[in-house]
Amino acid sequence: MTDAPVRRGLQERLGYRVAFLLAVVLLPLTLISVFKSLAVREQALARSEAALMGETMRAASGELRLIQQARGAASILANAIWPLVETENGCTLLMQDLLKEDPQYSLIAFVPVTGISTCNSAGKRFDFKDDPLFMRALKDSQTAFAVKPIGLVSGSSVLEISHPVFDENNVYRGLVSLSLPHYGLRIAEDSGTKDNLQPLTMITYDASGTILTSSRRLDDIGLAIPRDRALAALTGTKAVSFSALSVTGQERVFSAVPLVPDELYALGSWPPEGGQATGGLLGAAPIMVPVLMWVVSLIVAWLAVERLVIRHIRKLSRSITLFASGNRIVGDIDVRKAPLEIREMAEAYERMTETILHDEAEMEDIVHQKEVLLREVHHRVKNNLQLIASIMNMQMRRTHSAEAKSIMKGLQDRVMSLATIHRELYQTAGLSDIHSDELLATIVRQISTLADRPDRRLAVKTQFDDIRMTPDQAVPLALLVAEAVTNAIKYAHGPKGDAPAELWLRLVRIDDTHAELTVGNTISSDQQPLPEGDIAVGVRDTREGGLGTQLVSAFAMQLGSNVERREGDGIFELSVAFELRPLSDGEERNVAAEKA
Repeated sequence: MTDAPVRRGLQERLGYRVAFLLAVVLLPLTLISVFKSLAVREQALARSEAALMGETMRAASGELRLIQQARGAASILANAIWPLVETENGCTLLMQDLLKEDPQYSLIAFVPVTGISTCNSAGKRFDFKDDPLFMRALKDSQTAFAVKPIGLVSGSSVLEISHPVFDENNVYRGLVSLSLPHYGLRIAEDSGTKDNLQPLTMITYDASGTILTSSRRLDDIGLAIPRDRALAALTGTKAVSFSALSVTGQERVFSAVPLVPDELYALGSWPPEGGQATGGLLGAAPIMVPVLMWVVSLIVAWLAVERLVIRHIRKLSRSITLFASGNRIVGDIDVRKAPLEIREMAEAYERMTETILHDEAEMEDIVHQKEVLLREVHHRVKNNLQLIASIMNMQMRRTHSAEAKSIMKGLQDRVMSLATIHRELYQTAGLSDIHSDELLATIVRQISTLADRPDRRLAVKTQFDDIRMTPDQAVPLALLVAEAVTNAIKYAHGPKGDAPAELWLRLVRIDDTHAELTVGNTISSDQQPLPEGDIAVGVRDTREGGLGTQLVSAFAMQLGSNVERREGDGIFELSVAFELRPLSDGEERNVAAEKA
């Protein structure tokens, strides 16, 4: 019997191995493509950074001019305002006239050292004590910039520019403050950003990193600020460009340009080349595209191998497996669309199966013929034995000697036992092993049926394990049982009065390689114990070495064992323990006989 096929792992399949080999072959090309794509992307970013730096300088030129104008106006006003401060009305009128001439400012004011301004373009009293520029000017008398979220006049964010005021003795007297409404970054008209497809975003900031102006609203400038770099770190005397994620998480190109070294800086940003943010999947495109091509090539290779090779091999494998398991129907192995090598394999398999089927048919015919001949031999032996038994029966009717009749009757019973055995062998001829339980049950039934008479009743009990034996062991065992049962029936008596005589037989398996036969019968309580040395079951023949004893001993020796007997309490038992021969001995003998 062929063992069931073992399921193999995925790594042992042809499709997996082809795909794995292709993956290894294509992996260097994929890595080269990835590195090349990354290099191209880096070059594009470098071009974008360089372009952004020039565009930032051009775009900030308008804001720079506006801030420089405000700075110059604050400086001029600071130098001219002190003589007019003593006349409050004259100072206020001057501020209002300046505002009319340059309405881009929301407030122009002089703030004395007290922090209370009454000289301003609004003509009101303003408290600058909490103003950051005022507090800074008390410590550092220089031009300064600051952004106020809520202007005193505009009510919205303003860019405040201050300049210190000194008297004729160079004593600090206060500061001039100009407020520019923070409506958005003034991008120069000649910057070209309107015609540029890149959405440029601009902010200005001071040396401390404080944002001064923005082309976006102050509450929406996260896109224009890098996430991992502080603005204070983007100060210096040289312009720098880099790529980074913005505060909002988008990948952008940034360029920081000093407008006023150590004082004012501009930071421009836009998406990388192409005008699209490259975060997420788009940002991973240089890596994803070669990898996806690599994966798709593996899938295509797998499907191609599956279509061209594996499905045909699977069909052949299914047919071969069924054939190997004993199914002699080859089935559908149409592989006409398969490659030439597989078609040749299928044709060779078909020729092989035809040859095997033809050889098996011939072997079956030969085995059948030998089986018929063997059956015929057993059948003729059985008929001859029955003929001898009939002749002996005729001779017994002609004999007047009681002793001769008894002897011939015993011989006749043994001949009939042999005939029964050959009949069973006739029915099981051609097999390499014999089911001992069926053989012994038939023999016991046959003998007990012949011996059961109205004046001699028997109660037979049997227990036979299903033990398969080679014919070389089954025949002597059957002869031993036939002889032992014949003797047991002959000398068995009921334990009490008219009770039937009891006869029992057991053939049990002790372990995998040993078995034990037990034959027992009840005896009359007035019978004397058997003399030592007489081991025939139930035999009361006091002659040592009687025929029954010799036959049972001879059959036991053929089994490679000895006979043991037990007697007492009205019963008599005989037991034979023997070793079971491997069934392969019978198969090898059959093969040798067939070759002969």
